[in-house]
Amino acid sequence: MKQIYKYISAIVLAIIIFNPFEEIQAGNKDRSGQAGASELLINPWARSSGWGGVNTASVRGLEAMFGNVAGVAHTGSTELIFAQTQWLKGTDITISAFGLTQRISESGVLGLSVMSMSIGDIMITRTDLPEGGIGTFSPSYLNVGISYSQAFSSSIYGGVLIRIINESISDASAGGIAIDAGIQYITGDQENIKFGIALRNVGPTISFSGDGFATRVSIPGQETLFTLTERQNKFELPTTMSIGAAYDFLFGGSRFTLAGNFQSNAFSNDLFMLGGEFSFRDYVMLRAGYAYEDGIFEDIESSNKITVSKGFSGGLTVQVPFNKEKGSNFSVDYSYRSTEHFDGTHTIGVRIAL
Repeated sequence: MKQIYKYISAIVLAIIIFNPFEEIQAGNKDRSGQAGASELLINPWARSSGWGGVNTASVRGLEAMFGNVAGVAHTGSTELIFAQTQWLKGTDITISAFGLTQRISESGVLGLSVMSMSIGDIMITRTDLPEGGIGTFSPSYLNVGISYSQAFSSSIYGGVLIRIINESISDASAGGIAIDAGIQYITGDQENIKFGIALRNVGPTISFSGDGFATRVSIPGQETLFTLTERQNKFELPTTMSIGAAYDFLFGGSRFTLAGNFQSNAFSNDLFMLGGEFSFRDYVMLRAGYAYEDGIFEDIESSNKITVSKGFSGGLTVQVPFNKEKGSNFSVDYSYRSTEHFDGTHTIGVRIAL
């Protein structure tokens, strides 16, 4: 038991060390847009996004690699998910995600996730050709996460994730790493009371580089051309810290989970989340959530409105068991996130648990 608490203390200490308190002690709308790699804030999975990511305390399995990596430790044996997202429908932005978690010991689970964001083709323009006509380019956003999560006891779970980040266009790119860490605590006579804390997107600053920042210039009076490279400012990652709690109401083989969550954002307003999920004997699951932030009820033209989100999200899961004793099953998940001036964000995923 003493060894278990040593592990937990080490994780808590790591969170404190890596936590830039001066940045995440409160939401800062004045710094909104100053961080890079904002795609790290987009949940590519259908189940957890169906109630707004409110399940920091209760998320389990592969999808925990986004919300709280500690939850990956609940993986039974093997879990695979394929998901496709229409981000801000009407913009033709799509997000593809794949993940795999595998139990490697009685208490340890390894995880791998890949998220790719496609913005489509953009016309190339220059100062002398503002109308384009010289081709197109396609930005690429890719991040790969590798995690290890462990059950320290029947009540305490922890995990760490390293995420590799890459952003690129045809003549410029940026790359870096981010670290996530999380803890979950489960208690109650029926193990239906849950608490969780997660720190996400902590890492060194990143900057772009490439031929796109080079310009051929000449010195008056000389025929030789020189290459001038512009220096680029570094940008920080969108660090967040989430603290959540959940309670399972169990009745007749069904379950209703009520969850609350607070998310502190370093570069935008803090989020207060509330959501619920109803599971009918693990065959059908319905979920909904709401995420509130300062200014969310303002008009989009208002200076206080810094997000297109309306706060509401909802989702549905249909699950077919293969083997109830082993917990293997196949499920299809769907989520909707409401937005302004777009037709919402839609995610559909296929999940296989073996």
